[in-house]
Amino acid sequence: MSQVWPVYKGTSFNLWNPDTGVYYDSADAKSMIAYLQEKRVSQRRTRSSAFAEQDQAVTDDSETLPCRHPRIAFRNVTNPTNTRTIVTALVPGYRMIVHHAPYLLRTASSAVDEAFVLGVLCSMPCDWQARRTVELNMTFEQIGQLSIPDPGEGHPVRDRVVEIAGRLAATDERFADWAADVGVPVGSANDEAVKHDLICELDACVAHLYGLDEDDLAVIYETFSETVDYTERYAAVLAHFQRLSE
Repeated sequence: MSQVWPVYKGTSFNLWNPDTGVYYDSADAKSMIAYLQEKRVSQRRTRSSAFAEQDQAVTDDSETLPCRHPRIAFRNVTNPTNTRTIVTALVPGYRMIVHHAPYLLRTASSAVDEAFVLGVLCSMPCDWQARRTVELNMTFEQIGQLSIPDPGEGHPVRDRVVEIAGRLAATDERFADWAADVGVPVGSANDEAVKHDLICELDACVAHLYGLDEDDLAVIYETFSETVDYTERYAAVLAHFQRLSE
């Protein structure tokens, strides 16, 4: 693995695009790993830190540093006129990330749970919720206020969200280990037609988990944006939603 890693910023990724090729900078991996490991060990002693929830054996092992593995990042900067408010992606490992692209730390959950959360966050029903309150910044506090409808493992629609999100996120071999943990193939949703259909089905699945009906769906796509016409997407989502409702 290269000793110089890209440093991500918000525009380094987009929805279901883990790498736009636009970076903040690059950094020497060895020195950054040493710095981040020292910082993580120090933060573990702070009760309010997410690292405090990790086992010490995990924290003490620099191989488990988040920068070495895929993780969910989201753009901190937004505004009410953006086409989407929550812009998040599973970014590859061997990347550093600046503070304008915060990431979610997986502590006790599994890659399957991570895929589920990613799928919900990338859906328009969840994003519509965020657009009610978010103005300029998507913060951890804003993320924490979102309602995430989780019926628990074994629910067929939840399982489908995991499968769809896993396939959409695992674009190439950089995600091979993560995809294996989720139980999905790599690169299976790279065809644009397949990708579009899966994204629409994902919206339908998440709407189903939220307990929405067809009238609710219409409101989401009719009021989501003043500048984007989502008529075609709504029709595709509705078809999947009606199939689920049967």
